[in-house]
Amino acid sequence: MSETTDSLTIASWNVNSIRARLTNVTDWLTSAAPDVVCLQEIKATEETFPYEAIEAAGYRAHIVGQKSYNGVALLSKVPLDIRLTELPGDPDDPQARYIEAELGDYIVACLYLPNGNPMGSEKYSYKHAWMRRLGARMAEVLQEERPAVFAGDYNIIPEDRDCYDPAAWRDDALFSLASRQEFQALLNLGYYDALRCLTHQAHLYTYWDYTGGAYAKDNGIRIDHLLLSPQATDRLIDCQVDREPRGREKASDHTPIIARLER
Repeated sequence: MSETTDSLTIASWNVNSIRARLTNVTDWLTSAAPDVVCLQEIKATEETFPYEAIEAAGYRAHIVGQKSYNGVALLSKVPLDIRLTELPGDPDDPQARYIEAELGDYIVACLYLPNGNPMGSEKYSYKHAWMRRLGARMAEVLQEERPAVFAGDYNIIPEDRDCYDPAAWRDDALFSLASRQEFQALLNLGYYDALRCLTHQAHLYTYWDYTGGAYAKDNGIRIDHLLLSPQATDRLIDCQVDREPRGREKASDHTPIIARLER
């Protein structure tokens, strides 16, 4: 995606372990060169995060880490100020899933929404409680009337066209009616799905399972999203899924999604 001085590029990518995918990540940072990258599932702590390699690629890293699980990071080529390192609403939540910053007049949040499987379990209840907390935060941010981008792995398949086989996912927490209704509730606040602002094309996926030759068969789902406030939507120039990293050796099961916006 081309970059100009009057635009800002923001990417989201669940890397499924930053240390296991480090070469792929740094290669992509060098070639794609987005201004800001929201990473999920870094599976690293402050002590184990590969700061030097990320800095060598031209980025400063801000992380909220957790050993072996979860973890989010904001990588930035431009100065930013961290506002939050946890999602408000549950001070006892131990999982590292949220970081929020501002750069210029933009607000950028990186999130890793819970998977929620199996349905009916405590994990499913946690997913929906977390989504309600997210909605409350997104509503607060709207009150600031600023361009805001909530980027991340939402673990939600919004519609049938976002899934290679809807029938196979009906009873999954990613595609349950309740999950899709919660996602729609975020949009109903006044946010816009960046990709869907620009295309109605079906079968644009951001995740392919490692099993069953899913990537080769294009048996994917779209669960990584960039939700924009009205002020950010007005500045949206382009939004694309970059499939290339998913085809690499030792790839993450997700691939980046990138938006370009007017500064």
